[in-house]
Parts: sequence; C-alpha cells; structure tokens
Amino acid sequence: MKDIVVSGSRIIRELLIFAGCVLAALLVNVYSIVRFNTHWNELITTMPITLAVACVFFAVLALLRGIVFYSRRVLQRKAG
Repeated sequence: MKDIVVSGSRIIRELLIFAGCVLAALLVNVYSIVRFNTHWNELITTMPITLAVACVFFAVLALLRGIVFYSRRVLQRKAG
C-alpha cells in the first residue's frame, strides 16, 4: 500500500484558507452585533458557533474548489 505524503506548503495553504474562513465568520458575527445593537461580549461567548460557521464555510469552499479542479481536469482531457 502506498503512503500519502502531504507537503508542507499544502498544509500551510489549507491552514491559511481555514484562517480566512474563521476571519469571515468573525466578520459576520461583528456585522450581526452591530446590526442588532447587542453587547460586544457576544463576540467571545459565541466563539463555538463562530468556529462551527467557519467549518461550514471551509466545507463549502472545499466543495467548490473540488468542482473547479475536476471540471478543469475534464476540460483539459477533452481539449488534449
């Protein structure tokens, strides 16, 4: 059985993408705090929900990246 090797640059890229998803989820949380005029301590108290939203963002982004990758692959095979 063959081992799967994940390069360091690939791990760093995925961590940066996940950090962007966390930042986007935090920005959505900040928007909701400002929009509904609630207390800023909700930024900390809703952190588990924010991380769950970040995971959802990451999963959706991974799905979109997979669709783009495989559609490019199919188009390259048809062209070549």
